[in-house]
Amino acid sequence: MSRQSGITLVIVLVWLMAVSLLALSAVQIGLQDQKATRSYRDREVAFQAAEAGLRDAELDIEGSPDIYLSRSALFAGNSKTGFPDDVGDACQRGGANRYQGLCRQSFDASVPSWLQVVEHGQDSIHDSEVAVPYGRFTGRSMQTGAGALPAMLPRYLIELMPYRQAGYSAERPEYFYRITAIGFGADAASEVVLQSFYRKGSLP
Repeated sequence: MSRQSGITLVIVLVWLMAVSLLALSAVQIGLQDQKATRSYRDREVAFQAAEAGLRDAELDIEGSPDIYLSRSALFAGNSKTGFPDDVGDACQRGGANRYQGLCRQSFDASVPSWLQVVEHGQDSIHDSEVAVPYGRFTGRSMQTGAGALPAMLPRYLIELMPYRQAGYSAERPEYFYRITAIGFGADAASEVVLQSFYRKGSLP
């Protein structure tokens, strides 16, 4: 009888171990799913924020409804008024500078100006010294920092690009803009970078 009880105890222990392993596996799978869901949500939030950054940059180029913030004159057709060649950095820095975030083509064409800024990470993007924070020149606002909202405002850069077409004249250059926007998820470590090309008005 005692021998049967011993065997029964061993079987029960084996079953308990099997059930414990199954429960542990279920918990781990649940945590992984939760982590994947959170990561997907953060990416979506960052993507939407970057999209908003692109639209804000386009409004910056076309002209803000707030005349006190607008700098659309810097983007006059067929002009590089807002992109002077006599500045040290390819992308101009912030503060009270109305030229903030405007980038000339890099002298090293193999590394675009926007990529140089993005690769510098927090020192260049997150502190808004180089890249323009959402609403800076348009007066728009965006909620950040709580729940499923972006951890911080999206930023953008506007790069001057030459426009060459049939009949292009070096004496009468034409331009369009490459916009690079970076958006952040609920976790600031989640980032999405988007680009668009924008041409103001119609070229003759």
